[in-house]
Formats: sequence, C-alpha cells, structure tokens
Amino acid sequence: MSEIKVVPLGAGQDVGRSCILVTMGGKNIMFDCGMHMGYSDHRRFPDFTYISRSGAYDTNIDCVIISHFHLDHCGALPHFTEICGYSGPIYMTYPTKAICPILLEDMRKVAVERKGETNFFTSDDIRNCMKKVIPIDLHQTVKVDEELEIKAYYAGHVLGAAMFQVKVGNQSVVYTGDYNMTPDRHLGAAWIDRCRPDLLITETTYATTVRGSKRARERDFLKKVHDCVRDGGKVLIPVFALGRAQELCILIEAYWERMDDLRGKIPVYFSAGLTERAIEYYKLFINWTNEKIRTTFVDRNMFDFKYIDTFQSHFVDEPGPMVVFASPGMLHAGISLQVFKKWCHDPKNMVILPGYCVAGTVGAKVLAGEKQIQIDAHTRVNVNLQVKNLSFSAHADAKGIMQLIKMCEPKNVMLVHGEKSKMKVLKRRLESEMGVRTFDPANGEAIWCGGGQDKEKTTDGLVSGQVLRTSWNTVRESLLRWNESGEPDGPSKAAHGAIGNSPFVGTVLQMPGQPLHILPPPKGLSDGSHRLSYTLKKYVNPFGDILGNDSSEDIFRSASQNHILSQLSTTLKEYLPGAQVQYLARPSKPTGSFESDVILVHMDEDGSISDRQVSLQMAAEPQSAILVGWCDGADDVAGRVVAVLNCVVK
Repeated sequence: MSEIKVVPLGAGQDVGRSCILVTMGGKNIMFDCGMHMGYSDHRRFPDFTYISRSGAYDTNIDCVIISHFHLDHCGALPHFTEICGYSGPIYMTYPTKAICPILLEDMRKVAVERKGETNFFTSDDIRNCMKKVIPIDLHQTVKVDEELEIKAYYAGHVLGAAMFQVKVGNQSVVYTGDYNMTPDRHLGAAWIDRCRPDLLITETTYATTVRGSKRARERDFLKKVHDCVRDGGKVLIPVFALGRAQELCILIEAYWERMDDLRGKIPVYFSAGLTERAIEYYKLFINWTNEKIRTTFVDRNMFDFKYIDTFQSHFVDEPGPMVVFASPGMLHAGISLQVFKKWCHDPKNMVILPGYCVAGTVGAKVLAGEKQIQIDAHTRVNVNLQVKNLSFSAHADAKGIMQLIKMCEPKNVMLVHGEKSKMKVLKRRLESEMGVRTFDPANGEAIWCGGGQDKEKTTDGLVSGQVLRTSWNTVRESLLRWNESGEPDGPSKAAHGAIGNSPFVGTVLQMPGQPLHILPPPKGLSDGSHRLSYTLKKYVNPFGDILGNDSSEDIFRSASQNHILSQLSTTLKEYLPGAQVQYLARPSKPTGSFESDVILVHMDEDGSISDRQVSLQMAAEPQSAILVGWCDGADDVAGRVVAVLNCVVK
C-alpha cells in the first residue's frame, strides 16, 4: 500500500490561505482554497504552480473540497477555477454553497471597487465557479469515482461548516477545516465517529489556549459593554458576518430585554447588507443550528431581534452612546474599519475583538497595543480607545483539539492553521501524552505517512522480544564489565554476536531525506517486537547547538558516534521527565568489536531490564543511522523516544 503524501500550500505554520493537497492511492485531493487576509500581493492566494506549471490542473486534481464559507478557506476558489482553469468537481455543504458567493462578491467589491485592484476575479467568475459546486449533506457518502469517496461531519464553527473524511481503498484522511467542540447560543458542537483514519489534519488556531467558563466570558463581555455605554462611550464589535454576529446579537438582545436602563435608551445596530442577509440564511438552514433554536423556532424566531436595528453609515457621526456590530471581524476592510477610523481617537469609546486576528490585519495591530496604525497608503490613525479581546472565537481550544483526536482515534496527526511556536508545543504534547505521530509542516513542505507499515498500533514486528531482551541484557552486562576491567572479555564478544548477528542490527533501513519508516516483519515472525532506523545527517541539540557546519556534509566528519549518542542521552533526559535514561559508554581504548555506545530508556524505578525498555544504538554500517528497538510492553516509552528523535534528528 502506497504512502499518503500531504503538502500545505497555505495554513502551514500559519493562519490564513488554507489549502492542503493530499495524495493517496493515486488520487489528488485539495482541501480548501482560501486567501490570506494579511496580504494584498501574490501571497494572498496559494501558489498553484506547485500543482502544475502548465495549467494541467484537471489532470492533477481529482476534486476540491471546501470546509466552510470563510474567505481564508474559500476566497481563492474563483481564481483557481476561472483564472487558473480548474474545471473538476468541487464539494461543499448546501449552506456553504448558498453563502460562499455572497462573501466572495463582497470581497471582490472591496478589492476592485474600493481599492482599485486589477487582475481580480469578476462577478461572472464567481457565478461560473459556483456552477461547478456539488452540494453534499451531513453523513452522506459521495463517490467521486470508483475509488474515491467523501463523507461530511458536523463541525460547528459557522453555519454549514463540515469536517470531511476521504477514502481511497483502505486508506482514509480526515480534514477538519475549522471546528468548535463547544456548543454556543446558535450552533451545536462538532462531532465525528471513531473512524480511525490514517491521518487527521486538524486546525490549531488555539493550540495552547484552554478557555475558561463560557458563561463567565459572556458576563465579562456584557459588563464591559454596559460600563462603556453608561459612561457615554461607543462600543464597536467587529465580527464576521456569519457566526459571531448572530451569537453575540442573541446575547445582547437577551441582556437589553432585562436591563431597564438600556432598553429603548441605548441603540444597538448591526451593519446592513451581509449580516442582514446572513440572518435570512440562518432561517433557511435552521436544521444546522442548535437544538434550542430549532425547538423555539415554531413559536419565535430568535434571529428576529427586537432591540437591534440596521446600521446606517451616517449613524457613525451621531453623538451619544451606542453599540455597533460590524463586519469584517479583523478590521482589515469594510464597515468595521470605517467605524474604527471614526471612533479610535476617543478614550471613552471601546473596541471589543471577540475572535482571532491574522497577523498583518488592523485587528492584529490593535491587539498588539500599537498606538499609531497605518490603515493604508493615505491613512494613519492614532489609537486612544479602549481595546478588549474576549475569546468568543468558534475554534476549538487545546482541550477541544485533544478531545476530537481521542474521538476519531487517528494513526497520525497533521497540524495546520496555527502559529508555528504554538503548534510545536501541541505537537510535543500529542506525541508525549497520546503517543500519536504528529506533523507540522510549513507551506510547500511535504510529509509522508500511512502506507503498508501502518498497522493498528503503527508498529510492526521485526525481531522476537526474547532475542531483543537477550541482546540488551548481554550488552548491558558486558559493557559494565568492560568498563570495570578496561579489556574485552567473553561476555563482550557474546554481546557482539547477539547484536551483530540478529535482525536488530543486521538490516538497516535507509531513507535519505524521508521521514522515519518502520520495517515490515519477515515472514513467519509474528511476536511483537519492533525496530526503527533513523537516517542521521545532523543532530540538533534542543538548546540550539548543531553538530556539523555543513548540512550536506556527513555528520561523522565533525562528530564521533559516541559524542552524538552522549548528546542524545542528555537530550532524552531533558525531554522525558520521569524516564530513566542510561548511557552505557564504551571504554576509551576499545579492542573489541563494538561499534558504538548504547542508550537504554525505561520507566522502571529500579533500573532493571524489562518489557518497558527502549534501546538506542548507532549502526556500524551505514554510519548515518540510529537504531531504536523495543518490545510490545514498551510502546508508550518508545512513542516518547520517537517523539524526541523527530524533534532533534534532522
């Protein structure tokens, strides 16, 4: 079975321009086709030349799947279809298909009619693009062809958002798009069954954040709004047209209903156009909302607001307190930016940013505390208003990401749509706590996983447990005796025979420039012991010390095998709290036939050799491989060791 190859063209160690290419079983799937909200040059769209420099996109892409209607996930789609020329199938849910063209047209107007950009897709391009879309229902399995099938799962996040499972033969990949594991006031929580995919590709916008009580956040939000308008200030709440606008409007509506000093005295507005039309889609797709909204819909439509009116542009200059919901949510364009420019000078006023802001947007600069912000080539503003950031974002937090991974039980995990430093933290946590192999590639960087070597436990037998344990025991005993006497003796030769003639060292897997691979078991060998081999070109100390000056130069020209293992032993001690790491050094004048030192890692307090032990040794031939061996009982320890090696062996 072939391996699964994945390349992010966008959202690799970044938030924005989501576009993930997956190749498996000879099929090529593109997940999302978004734009980057922080750029207006060539970096705005994914680099589609990676797929084809000749424009042969139809032959190189079997289908495109759009997870939801946010522009960082669908904003480049008309460009890809109408300008680049892709004409193959495109899949998305019914609400996404209905709402996508509205957001795309609004973006086009801002880019072309307000900013004067050229070489941008047209209104006709948007319409022609959407004609190619095939809508899909939740939990419906759609066959793209005889081998490729897709299935959608509820993702929460926004109306119509879906996670997608793609299958080709016996291989499968789940792509989450953006999702929320916590239900809110208008949408339910994301859900997926225990489908055990070969790879889960998950967003990580809030990779290291664990949110507190949602009720506490709501109370804090309402108090800040109330305090500001009571003191005569104006409150701007930048929101995406669909999602946070509806949730926070429901919250404000209920609060205004209860408060006599606000009701009928302090106006609340939402920006006309997109948000107003969006509410009509919530009414149309009521089955995609949460249970409370569905059950009360017969008696009362919660989106018919009594205390919230449509915003008119001249309201921005009116005196007195008011609350305005305006899109977009990152202050990068549109009405929210226009209102911000008018109100940002007055310290009585307040802006509440309820979600994530991509680097480069005005919203991100405001959150960073900048007091002077360049809006465009002609506009620079002083920021004196109060700035608040309350996380009402509809993305899963760190706890929610872990929850989804446990829910579907993937063999491998790939992290996208997040900040690089935070993804690194989450990657280490997933590998150490859950023992799942995790990738976090940058844009344009390929990863490989799956393939014939991936079994239920993602490890395959190579050498019997008894042989491996005997090898470890013999090596340990002989090396200890060797260190005491300084001369080789019978046990040291026996140790060499046990290791040198066993499959543990006899066959070395060499995959230069490739991820680690697990060797398949020889025929007739069924008991559960395992061996990995890493190709070693550089050993990177976690504190930044690199052994070897030239990445193309063999590491052994600048560092000995034993020095590398000694450094690796120190690294393992740092990275594996609670584990016992023993570095069994060979003597300075070896006359025997040992080729390298040995590292033993185990979780047994008394230091004994047991089924929970992992062994690392430098291979003699070729000299650029580290061998890792363990038994069935040491899967958890081995998983932690492998996690460290993935970080420090390049």
